Amino acid sequence: MKTLLFLIISLTPSLLLAELSVPHFFSDHMVLQRDRAAALWGKADANADVKISFKGKTASTKAAADGKWRTTIETGKADNKGATVTISAGGKTIEIKDVLVGEVWFASGQSNMAFTMQACKIYGKVIQESNHPGIRMFNAALVTAVEPQDDINGNWAVATPQNVPRFSAVAFFFARKLHNELGIPVGIINSSWGGKPIEAFTSREALNTLPGTKALVDAALKADAAYDPVKAQAEYEKNLAKWKQANEKAKQNPAIKRTPAQQKMPTLARRALDTERQPGVLFQSMIHPFVGYTMRGAIWYQGEGNAQFTAVPYNKTLPLMINDWRKRWNDPFSFYYVQLANFRKPSTNPGTPDPWALLQDRMRLVLDTTPKTGMAVINEVGDTADIHPKNKLDPGERLALWALAKDYGKDITYSGPLYQKNEVLKDAIRITFAQTGKGLKVRDGGPLKRFEIAGSDKVWHWADAKIEGKDSILVSSPQVKKPVAVRYAWAANPEGANLINSEGLPTSVFRTDDWPEPATK
Repeated sequence: MKTLLFLIISLTPSLLLAELSVPHFFSDHMVLQRDRAAALWGKADANADVKISFKGKTASTKAAADGKWRTTIETGKADNKGATVTISAGGKTIEIKDVLVGEVWFASGQSNMAFTMQACKIYGKVIQESNHPGIRMFNAALVTAVEPQDDINGNWAVATPQNVPRFSAVAFFFARKLHNELGIPVGIINSSWGGKPIEAFTSREALNTLPGTKALVDAALKADAAYDPVKAQAEYEKNLAKWKQANEKAKQNPAIKRTPAQQKMPTLARRALDTERQPGVLFQSMIHPFVGYTMRGAIWYQGEGNAQFTAVPYNKTLPLMINDWRKRWNDPFSFYYVQLANFRKPSTNPGTPDPWALLQDRMRLVLDTTPKTGMAVINEVGDTADIHPKNKLDPGERLALWALAKDYGKDITYSGPLYQKNEVLKDAIRITFAQTGKGLKVRDGGPLKRFEIAGSDKVWHWADAKIEGKDSILVSSPQVKKPVAVRYAWAANPEGANLINSEGLPTSVFRTDDWPEPATK
C-alpha cells in the first residue's frame, strides 16, 4: 500500500504542488488604477485555468508549466466603494476585499521618504484627524535579495488615526493633497529604505551601461565572489565574544567608558550581493516585486546618500534608474522627485565649493533631459543640524502640484521658479525663469540675496540682483566689470535665499557656468 501511494504521488506531482496564491500587495484594502486594465498575477497549479472577476468584469488566463500566471482586468472609473476581487483556479478561490479604484503611486527613496508620520511630533493633530477611507498605503518590508524577487511582505492600511502614524509622511501628504483635490481614492505603495544610495535601487543590468556605475557593480561582484561564510561566522563569533567580555567588564567597573561603536553588538558579515547598500540589491528585493503593478507614476526622495564629489553624477544615475524602471514596467509613467533640502551651517562666502549644491543642481538638470519628470524645491524647509527636516507637508504637497498639473490637467503654478536662460549684457547678466506665476517676488520684501557673479577669472562675488518684469532678474556687481556667469543659492544651506514666485514657492539652485567644482574634504 505504501509503495502504491508513493507511485500515485510521484505520478501526480500537482497533488503536492496544488496552490493558488498572489503577492502580498494584492490584498484587502488595495487600490487599483482607474480607467486602465490593471495587472494581476500569481501562482496556481501548472496549466490551470485562472478566472478573475471584479465589479461585473471578468478575465481569464492559463497558468504556465511553472504555475505562474498574469493577466489584466478592466477597472473602470474611480470608485470610493470597496468591492471584491475574486480569483479562482484548480478548485481554490481567493477573495480580495474592500478594493478601491482610483490613483496609484509608487513611493521610494531613502530615509526622508521612509520617515513616518509618528516621527514628526508636529503632526500629532493631523494624525488624530486622519480619517480618510479613500487613502491607503502599502508599506513594504525592509529586505535584501541576491536574485530578483516576485513578492515582498507588507500590507495595505487605510488612513486612520491608528494606521497613519506608520505612513511615510511625504507620501501621506502627497496622497492627501491629491485625494482632496480630485475627490477620488489614492493608493501609495511605499518601498523605501534609509541611508541607501541610488545605485542600490537600480538594476545591475542598467548600472552596467555606464562606466562609473559598472565599476561599482564589478567591485560588488568581486567582493561577493571572495565572501567565505565559514570565515565570516568565525570572525563574528570572535567579535561577539570580545563584545560580551567588554560588556561584562564595564558592568563590573562603571568607570570604564566605551564609545557608541564599542557598545554596538557586532553583526555577521553578509555577502556583498545580499547587503543593502550594494548596487542592485534593493532593486532585486524591494523594486522588482512590484514591476508591472498598474499605476499612474512614482515619487522619489533620495540623494543624501550620493551627495559627494566622487559620485557618478546624479544627473546620469537618476535618469538611468527612471528609464530602467519605465522599461521594466513597459510604461513611461510620471516620475516626480524631491530636491535635497537645505542642511548644515550656512555658508558666508561666495564661490564656496559644495557637493550638496552640486547634487541639487544636477537634480534640476534631469528636468531638461528626462521626459515626464518634476522636482519639488524645498531649499527653505531644512534643518542646519538634522538631515531629516521635520517639515514633510511642503515636500509632499509640492510633489502633488506637479501631478495635479501634469497628470490631472489642473491649470496651476506647479513649481518654484526654474532657471531657463541667461543673457550676458555689458556689465550685467539677465536671468529668465519659468514657473513665475503672476510674477517673481522677494520672500521677505528686502533685497534679493544669494546671487553670485563671476568674470572670466572665475572668482565669485556676491551680486546685486533686482527683479525686471514678470520673469527676469538682472544680476551685476561693481567688482565684476565683464561678467560671464551667475549662480544662485549655491550652498548646502543658502541662508537668506529669498527669490520666490507669486505662489510663495522657492527658486531652485542653479548656475549658468559649467566650471568643474574643486574637491573639498
